[in-house]
Amino acid sequence: MRVKSIKNVDAFFKALDLCNGRVELITDEKDVLNLASKLTQFIGLTRIFSNPEIDSYEIVCYDINDYEIIKEFLVPVES
Repeated sequence: MRVKSIKNVDAFFKALDLCNGRVELITDEKDVLNLASKLTQFIGLTRIFSNPEIDSYEIVCYDINDYEIIKEFLVPVES
């Protein structure tokens, strides 16, 4: 899913803890961040969120049930 932002980042991090499969954030530069990693969550996402040049990114869930867990925190890019 193409996303422009994440609302309630703290709750999003807690929701990621409930996910069973791999959840990734992929930038337009093809950087892939494994969101299961706490280090990635705190360092990588801080960098993504603080960079005004990154206006959207892809969130990929390898387990459809994980998408159901995190979707309420994702703000999709409008087509």
